Parts: sequence; structure tokens; C-alpha cells
Amino acid sequence: MKPTQAHPTSYEIRVVGHLPSQWADWFEGLTITPEEDGDTLLTGPAIDQAALHGLLKKVRDLGLSLVSVSSIEPEPPAALRTEQADVK
Repeated sequence: MKPTQAHPTSYEIRVVGHLPSQWADWFEGLTITPEEDGDTLLTGPAIDQAALHGLLKKVRDLGLSLVSVSSIEPEPPAALRTEQADVK
């Protein structure tokens, strides 16, 4: 599925260290998940590349060490999942 404003691409941004959950507003509603290895995973959609770069700028402005950025395959809409299940 090609990303659109209605279905933006989701990303996982991994940074070194644990961030408190109250930073979610600063990161425009991304889910903040502290990992057992000491890193934090920021997960959520970015409308376009400019929005993704804005999120990465915030990582930089906070002085966080960036580990990785990965796009996440979106879940198909519920209706499509049902149709696919019926085909099997």
C-alpha cells in the first residue's frame, strides 16, 4: 500500500537511553517504549518525509543518540483482512 495522508507510513525510531512517556506529546503522539537493552523505541506514523525529518530533528535537538530508523509495514484495513481470510 502506498502511503497517503489517510494511511501514512509508520516508523520505528530507536534511540539510546530511556525516555519518559510524557515526551509523547513532544514526539507528536508517537508511542514511547523503553526496551530491556536500555534503548527507547518511538513508534508511529509520519504523514510524509518532511514529517519524518521533523521527528529526527527533535531527536537531534534533544541530544539523543539515534540507533536506527525503520519503516513498518502497515496492517491492512480490517475489511481487507476479513476478505483475505475468506479466500484461504
